[in-house]
Parts: sequence; C-alpha cells; structure tokens
Amino acid sequence: MSGAGSAALLVVGDVVTDIVARHRTPLAPATDTAARIATLPGGAGANVACWAARSGARDVRVLARVGADAAEGHERALRAAGVRPHLVVDPEMPTGTVISLVGPDGERTFLTDSGAVLRLSAADWSDGLLAGVGHLHVSGYLFFADPSRTAARLAMEAARARSVPVSVDPASAGFIARFGVDRFLAAVAGADIFLPNHDEAALLTGLPDPADAAAKLSRHFPLVVATQGSRGALVAASGAVVARVPAEPAAAVDTTGAGDAFTGAFLAACLAGRDPAEAARRGCRAGAEAVTLIGARPRLPEGPVDHPVSSG
Repeated sequence: MSGAGSAALLVVGDVVTDIVARHRTPLAPATDTAARIATLPGGAGANVACWAARSGARDVRVLARVGADAAEGHERALRAAGVRPHLVVDPEMPTGTVISLVGPDGERTFLTDSGAVLRLSAADWSDGLLAGVGHLHVSGYLFFADPSRTAARLAMEAARARSVPVSVDPASAGFIARFGVDRFLAAVAGADIFLPNHDEAALLTGLPDPADAAAKLSRHFPLVVATQGSRGALVAASGAVVARVPAEPAAAVDTTGAGDAFTGAFLAACLAGRDPAEAARRGCRAGAEAVTLIGARPRLPEGPVDHPVSSG
C-alpha cells in the first residue's frame, strides 16, 4: 500500500447491533445462567473503520446497509468515533444483530442475524465514494450472499481500475465452511492484502500450522497478514513468512472485535506510510487494547454515545 497520510480509507462492510453477554460460569442448558449484558454498536466493517480513526487515519468512511429501526443511532455512533457514515436504510429488513457470548476467559461465540447487511447491492455503490480514497477495505461478511457479494466485487473492481489498493478480511470460518473454500477464494480474488485469523487461514489452506497457512495464502494474495490472537501476527509475501510480530500483553475481558481493532490500526499505519511489519505491530497494540474493553469499538474520549437501537 502506498503511504498517503491524507488519503481516505473507505470500508465497505457491515454495521450491526451487538448484544454482548458476559457469563462467568459455563452456560447451563434448560435453565438460567447469570450474565452481564450490554447492547452496543458493532459490525466488522464499522469496527475496522472506528479503530482506523482511533489510530490516526484522517478520513475514514464506511458504506453499509442498515434497517430503519436503528439507522440514526448507528450514524451518531459512527460520527462520534470520527467516521463518515454512508448508511443505506433498508425499507424491509432490520439492522443486523449479533449476540456475542463471552466466557470467563474472554473468548466469544457469535450468534448472527445478518438482517439488512447482506442486502447491500450494486445500486448502493457509487464510484464517487472513491474520491480521495487511498485504500479500500472490504468485510468478508459481504461475500456470503449474492446481492452483497455483487456490491463488494463492484467496489473492488472500481478501486482496482483507479489503482487503489484493496484489502479483505475473510470474517468467519463458520460462514466460509458453509459457503465453500474454493468459492470464497474465487470471490475475493484480486485483493492486495488478505487479513485472516488462524482458524480462517487453516480452513482456507487445509494447513494447521499458522506459518504454513500464511505462506500458502501469500501465493494467492500479494500480502497476507494473519492474526494469531495471543501469539501475535504473521506477515507473509511471495510464499514465505517475512515477519513474525509478537502480541502485546493484555488481560482479556472480551475478545469481541480484537481482530477488527488489529485491522483498523494496521490499515491506518499503512496509509501513514509504515511498512507491513510495523503496521502489524501497531495492529497488535490495538488488539491488546480492544480485549480490555467491553464490546468491539474503541472507547470514546467524550464518553458513551446514544443507544444504537430504538426502543420500538
């Protein structure tokens, strides 16, 4: 990625409402389990945008589709985080919702209702969104339905026609497994930077060793940055791992959004002209901060934003 400190970052992805339920004991089937529950703004694409803005990117934009039920609240939350929202309001479907079950170790399991997210369509895209943009990032969640996949591919092709680098986060090993590995790799072909986590890289390559998986993926994508949770990140290019970046120490309370934090900080650093290894180090620092927070977004200096969901 070329370093253009004043160039914008455009994220095409998802804005959802997160319901984060932290339980300190194992889930008890057929009865109650005590939990601390919070309703917060989320969505992988929107989270990346917020963390990029938090990490110094000067002009961050996000294109996503939401329902009328929560559009205004989500727009306020994004603006408060320093992101310029381009939210398409779906007249039929509600905003996507994710229930994040967070166990005592901070690890999370998602229950996902994509809602309006996957109804992003070619009609929602405009080449004008790329004005002043130095990098396009696409959330992998968009590739799992025909309308949103078409929109994602249109955005990628428009960016490439303008020599704007493109990154993709594959988003979900579970969704990829149902969609099909070969089909997914074909859908994201042409990305310049690929940002899988360990499970996604292993699934996409069939290789359990993280370094082997990252190296193999870098034969398909010019740059692969594979996150490894508490083991840091691997940077691979031309079929080989070229950097191993250690994780920053952190006491995890909620890992929701840690990968998005890494990606946002990584992209902000790249836009500022940092090399991939240094950008990955900054990503690891943001990921370490993220796991100490409840929810997937950075803490706002002015305090909490309005509740993102209407009461109706």
